[in-house]
Amino acid sequence: MKTFFSEFRLYLCNHFTSHIPSHYLRLWYYRKIMGFKIGKDTSIFMNCSFDCARGFSIGKNSVINAKCRIDPRGLVEIGSNVTISEEVILLTMDHDGDILGKPKLQKKIEIEDYVWIATRATILPGVKIGRGAVIAAGSVVTKNVDPFAIVAGIPAKIIRFRPNNTDYSVNYCRLFQ
Repeated sequence: MKTFFSEFRLYLCNHFTSHIPSHYLRLWYYRKIMGFKIGKDTSIFMNCSFDCARGFSIGKNSVINAKCRIDPRGLVEIGSNVTISEEVILLTMDHDGDILGKPKLQKKIEIEDYVWIATRATILPGVKIGRGAVIAAGSVVTKNVDPFAIVAGIPAKIIRFRPNNTDYSVNYCRLFQ
């Protein structure tokens, strides 16, 4: 019975709550029912999906845009003033392809403050993204990213570094998003 209620809570999260056009109601559900730690003035836009309850935290003034998939089974920690664009995928779980039937491998994803992850990027298990880094659209990040690095490609590689200016806030909230 416990499994049923856990799965039902997740079903409601991904197929009902994520479609409600109210930040206030969605964030209430994520905090109170899903057990997520969500900072002040943070927005999670509509149609985002989560693979489990708990294991997810995000700092203040951050934004997760629409249609993102977040897998917090191995823990996802996101800092403050982070922008995650549409359709980004954060995966914390993988399988060992060498051994059939081997249990899944869980590794934490850590995203530090002032990071921007562009549209359709994928972050794989065990990755730490340093402060102020930028992940280009469509990139697949397989290893840690240095602070203020701009990475692109599959697998993502450093293309340059950005200035160390982190004196800004990404706090924004759109109606019906």
